Amino acid sequence: MSVLAQLYQDIEQNSEFEFPKGWLQGRTIFGGLVAGVLIHKATHTIDDACKKLLSCSVTFVGPIEEKAVRLTAEILRQGKSVTTIEVRLWQNDAVQSILIASFGSQRESRIQVALEPKVPAFPAIDDIHVLPKNLPFPECVQNFQLAWTDGQYPMSGSKTPDFKGLCRFDPNFHTQRAMTLPDILTLMDVWPPGVLPMFRKPAPASTLTWQVTFVHPLQSHLHDWFKYQVVTDYAEHGYATEHAYLWDSENRLIAIARQTVTVFT
Repeated sequence: MSVLAQLYQDIEQNSEFEFPKGWLQGRTIFGGLVAGVLIHKATHTIDDACKKLLSCSVTFVGPIEEKAVRLTAEILRQGKSVTTIEVRLWQNDAVQSILIASFGSQRESRIQVALEPKVPAFPAIDDIHVLPKNLPFPECVQNFQLAWTDGQYPMSGSKTPDFKGLCRFDPNFHTQRAMTLPDILTLMDVWPPGVLPMFRKPAPASTLTWQVTFVHPLQSHLHDWFKYQVVTDYAEHGYATEHAYLWDSENRLIAIARQTVTVFT
C-alpha cells in the first residue's frame, strides 16, 4: 500500500495517527497534506456518494510537529442538498488546523453560466524542465514534480510576483491510482505563494487561510500532469492575498483557490 493510501486508512481506523516522514515544510507538516487529511476525515464522516465537495476553507492555526495528532469532526448542518462539516486537527491538546467544508448534491436549475477563465498557454510535456531535486526547497517538495513555465523561482529577487507551471505527484515516490479529493488538495498547495519570487533571500512565509472551490469533477490519476497559475491581488504590511487556478491535462478547470499569506520580509 502506498504511503498516502496508508495514511488515509489510518485516519479511518484510528483516533490518533502520525504523518509519514518526508513531509516537512520548514518546522511544520506540509499544509497541503494537512488539508488532505482534514478533507478525508470530512468525506469519510459524511459518507454520502451523492454529495460532492463544493468548497472548503482551511485555517492553519499553528505548526504541526512530527508526532501523534487526532481529528474531530462535527456535522454543523445536514440539509436536503447541502451538508456542512467542521473538522479540527489537535496536537498537544490544542487545535492546530480547522477545516469547514460544504458538500452538495446536484439539483435541477435553469441558471447556467460558463465564464471560466481562459486556460493560458503551456508548453508540451516533452518541452518542460522539471525542477531539480537538489534545489533548496522544503522537504515535502520531494514528493512532487514541478515545472515553472512562466515567472521566476522563489527567492530570485524578481520585481514582479506570480508564475504558472505544471505539477504532479512524483511517480518515483507514489504508486499510480485514481486521484482523490485529499490528493488534489495536497497537490495544489505544493506551489509557493505568488510573492515568493520577489524575495531576495530565504525568509518565512506561510499560509494563514486557504479557500478552495471545486468546479469540474476529478477524472485524473496520480501521475497525470496539472496546470497551475497564481495571481497576487495585493501585498503590503506583511500579508498578501492571491488567487490561483488548477486545470487538469484536458484543460478542465478543477479548482479555484484564494489564499491569505503571512510574509516576514
